[in-house]
Parts: sequence; C-alpha cells; structure tokens
Amino acid sequence: MDGPVTTSDDTPLRVWVVSDGRTGIENQGIGLAEALAALRPIELSVKRIGWRGGLGALPWWLNLAPLRSLSPDSDIAPPWPDIWIAAGRATLPLSLRLRRWSKGATFVVQLQDPRVPVGAFDLVIPPKHDRLQGDNVLPIVGAPHRVTPERLAADYERFRDQLEPLPHPRVAVLIGGKSKAFGLSPERAAAMAHEIELPILQEGGSVMVTFSRRTPEDAKALLSARLRHVPGMIWDGQGDNPYFAFLAAADYVLVTEESTNMTTEAASTGKPVFILKLEGESLKFRLYHEELERLGAARPFGGAFHSWSYEPLNETTRAAAEVLRRYDARAGNR
Repeated sequence: MDGPVTTSDDTPLRVWVVSDGRTGIENQGIGLAEALAALRPIELSVKRIGWRGGLGALPWWLNLAPLRSLSPDSDIAPPWPDIWIAAGRATLPLSLRLRRWSKGATFVVQLQDPRVPVGAFDLVIPPKHDRLQGDNVLPIVGAPHRVTPERLAADYERFRDQLEPLPHPRVAVLIGGKSKAFGLSPERAAAMAHEIELPILQEGGSVMVTFSRRTPEDAKALLSARLRHVPGMIWDGQGDNPYFAFLAAADYVLVTEESTNMTTEAASTGKPVFILKLEGESLKFRLYHEELERLGAARPFGGAFHSWSYEPLNETTRAAAEVLRRYDARAGNR
C-alpha cells in the first residue's frame, strides 16, 4: 500500500518534514509541524535528504528518477504520509511527484517560493515579500518557526542562573551575515559594535549576543572583541544554544536585516525589534521590513532603544490552521 495509513479520526496524522537538513530550512518545516501538533494529534517524522552524484545541484526536471537517485540514508519510501511538508530546492524532485506517487492521498505542502508552477502542490506557503499568488498559495509574513511562549519559558529556565543577574535593559543581538543580497565586512562589523555598545552602556544594560552560521569569522571575532567588555553573554557556539533563552530574557531585540527566520522569530515575542543594517540592498527584504513596521513589530535601529507594544506575530499557527482546513476539505471530498 503506497498511500497514507490513517484509518480514523482518532488516528494521529502522519506528518513528514522533508529538507536537505540545513538548520534554518528544517526548522521552518518543524515549526509548522509543531503548530499542527498543537491543533491535532500528529506522528512526526523529520527526513533529511541527499542526492547521489551531485544531482542536487541540477534543475529538478533533470532528476528523472528521484527515488533511485536519493542517498541511502534519505529514508524516503512508501507508505506515504498524510501530510508532506517540504522546504528548499533540494526537495522539489520529490514534492512535485508525490501527489502522483500517493495517488492523491498525501497532502503536499511546499514552504517558500518553489519557483515552479504551483499547481503541483496542494498548498504553497511563501513569505509575503516573495509576492507569489495563487488559489493554493498562502502568503505569510516571514517564515514558519519554532518560537512559542512555552518554548521560550522552558529555555529561559535552563539558562536562568546565567541570565537572571544581567542588568536591564537586556538586549538580544542576533547576528547573521552574508547572503545573496547582503554582506558583513569587518568595517561594518566594527561600526555595528559601536552602534550597539553606546546606548547599552548609557542605559546601564546588558547584551546577549548570538551568531549564525552565515556570520563571517572576521566579523564574528571583531564583534565579540568589541562587545566583550559590555555586561552580558556572548555565545561562542559551544554547548547548549541559548538562542530561545535570549529571546525570552530580552527587553529589546536587535537582528540583522538579511534573516527572515530570525526577524520573524523575534517579532513573535511581542518585544520591540530593531533591524540592524548590513551592506547591500534587496527590494524583497525592504518590502518585508516595511510589512513588519506596518504591523508595529519592528523598526530600523537608530542608535537608541525605546519601547512600544504590538500583537505578537503568529503566522505559524495561522498557516497550520489553513493546512488542516484544506486537508479536511479535501479528505471530505474523497
């Protein structure tokens, strides 16, 4: 039997999250699946795929036999799930064929803009700033993520002994770096450190700094050195990641402009979010930041901190509810 094995309303939905394993991409899918689990029982499997012989670098349509082309540890085989959540270009050879393989039984969700005709999917969930439209397209502000009040509270407890003594205002500093549109040179890193340091020292506050895999090593070293004398905590990448605890402890959040994931996660806390400028420009990201400003979640960082309130961004839950609504509607018509 190739189709899903769900047999009754009491049986948990079998949900697969499929990606190439990159943390940012995978967490989008897991975040959506966890939001589904908050609404309905699910049985979650996380699948990390790889391709033999460099096929992953080729356009999807050149991968003519994707199941045979997968690396041995990919674990993609029937019985197919009830709901397939995929993210990233590497998943397209599979996602585009899954409705045929499952004889229409699997509900296929593709995150981000797949940059192929969307009719092959049951639902596409791209960020609004990609400006993708369609009857089976649900644009959301930012990206699905794993931040919830419960997760923030639990992670804060794990790091309470380190974070509780830090003076207020506590500022979480989320540093990304190089992307297609943006860069972070040592010169910009030095200027950024100065911009962050001055208002925190003036207000007697503290920093909680974390870097991403995209942060250039020279920029990371420079920012760490320049901010080391400021009260607070700089995560060096060793041991448990305090990222969620930083968000929980923060009075303000600073985040570099190139990261949809980190900005969306910060805006889900309801805390004031300030956008740190990098080198480069992007129309898509300008539209995204303008949308966050319209919603009251984020503002450009002008070298000073101030408070405001807004409704925390909760697009992941909205997306999960829409997945279930469409899944139920289709199941009722079969």
